[in-house]
Amino acid sequence: MSVKFVVGYDGSAASRRAVEFALARAEEGGASIVIAHVLEWSPYTFLTPEELAERHGRREQEMERAKSALLEPLLSALGKKKTANVETVIKYGHIADTLCKIAEDSGAAQLVIGRQGGTALAARVFGSVAGSLAQAAPVPCTIVP
Repeated sequence: MSVKFVVGYDGSAASRRAVEFALARAEEGGASIVIAHVLEWSPYTFLTPEELAERHGRREQEMERAKSALLEPLLSALGKKKTANVETVIKYGHIADTLCKIAEDSGAAQLVIGRQGGTALAARVFGSVAGSLAQAAPVPCTIVP
């Protein structure tokens, strides 16, 4: 069974460092990587069927835009530098919860994310993905500064 890393990626410099970190570890040990982009989403149960259909259409467009604007350029930039097997996934949901689910579903041995470095006050008020994953991840979580 091959070791697999799941890396949270949002296009930021911090998430790019997380990809580079995971890629280096994967190449050292013959592991593979799943680069995961999560589009924040919360369900609204009070929408009409027409509004739900419209929202579904927007979700498909957002997923395609994330693929073409974030993941495809990243894979292209990594290009020939990488020797590890890399796959991508785009999901909707709460970021930390969805990354945990992706890690579970893919059989990952580790989650890797980049730290944005927001203020401590903002993290306390709004929470942070890094803080949530450090507490709830189903596998070890590496937070890359």
